[in-house]
Amino acid sequence: MTIIEAPSRADLVQRATELVPLIQKHAPWQEENRVLHDEVLNALADAGLLKMRIPVRYGGSVPDIRTVLDVVAELSRGDGSTGWTISTMTIGSWLAGLLPDEAQDEIFADPDVRLCGSVGPNGVAVPTDGGYILNGRWHFNTGAPQTQWDTHAIMIDTGDGTLVPGMAVVRVSELTLIDDWHTAGLRGTGSVTTIAQDLFVPSARVLPMLPVMMYNQHASKQNADYLAWKVPFLQFAVAVASAPALGMARAAMETFMERLPSRKITYTNYEQQIQAPLTHLQVAEAAVKIDEAEFHLHRQAERLTAKALSGEPWTLQERAAARMDAAAVCQRAKEAVDVLNTASGGSSIYSDVPMQRIERDVQTINLHGIMHPNTNAETYGRILCGQEPNTVFL
Repeated sequence: MTIIEAPSRADLVQRATELVPLIQKHAPWQEENRVLHDEVLNALADAGLLKMRIPVRYGGSVPDIRTVLDVVAELSRGDGSTGWTISTMTIGSWLAGLLPDEAQDEIFADPDVRLCGSVGPNGVAVPTDGGYILNGRWHFNTGAPQTQWDTHAIMIDTGDGTLVPGMAVVRVSELTLIDDWHTAGLRGTGSVTTIAQDLFVPSARVLPMLPVMMYNQHASKQNADYLAWKVPFLQFAVAVASAPALGMARAAMETFMERLPSRKITYTNYEQQIQAPLTHLQVAEAAVKIDEAEFHLHRQAERLTAKALSGEPWTLQERAAARMDAAAVCQRAKEAVDVLNTASGGSSIYSDVPMQRIERDVQTINLHGIMHPNTNAETYGRILCGQEPNTVFL
């Protein structure tokens, strides 16, 4: 395997930390305009934080998975939409790294390339000479308005009527973008709908995903020995996608503590909220839940790294446990934010108070289908009880 000398975890996380004030400054603008601010995107690029899963031969850094998760969480402390968008772009870059090397040469020829993606297999690719004809419509396509390439989940027609899961990487300029991202939460992510209509995709940019999902087998020779590409797709993706929730919870705690010294509890004798025993209990409860979210996030990194190093196949229970850990990050983070939001009083509903945005963002990430706490708990529980899983997405 290939172990890359990437920037240290402390270095990359510090770069993210230094961007938090800028991200916070532009968070209201991003909510209103439903995309990331150009100044934020440029700063992320200058800091090298858009290249954490671009192969080194194209100018990427490829740090360990724990570092990727910590960076995404730290960016999300500035704004959940920013962290979520970067998590999606990071997953998109990783997915492109699964393709044959000649396809990667095309995609990563632009040193400033950005990739987005969607996980719902809402398109069908039909074989034709030299490639496939792709038709589909993908909702929740985070970052599409601000990227050049799209890693779409699809179904591949094998020619005999059978459909198998796959991925097609296409130019965003060849897609129709529907500006329909009008939502309650994660508004700054630009997660619009994209449409492919009779789009030709060369064979090198279409990849069957079952070998990737089940056996970590992909088409890249140059990435074959990278530790970063020795992990299964879904378990890697949910780990990265759950990291923003932890950052949101930390932001909620910071917002609450910043406002606490000047607050009282209205219609009580508490002239200072900080003196109320109820407040002490609320802060302690939220802090413990944030710690629990961090534990589950880092356990995902530990599992991914250990399995990649050992080369041992993933058991069904381990695959389900990875999804459960991702769900636990989101659930514990939401519980912490709920406590702090409740303790923040009526003044926190004003749009210039970040708490209301954090509450909406963390609710939105908990509703994501692949990380929904209820869905993942049922799947994990079924397997623990010796039942067959109720999904193929493991």
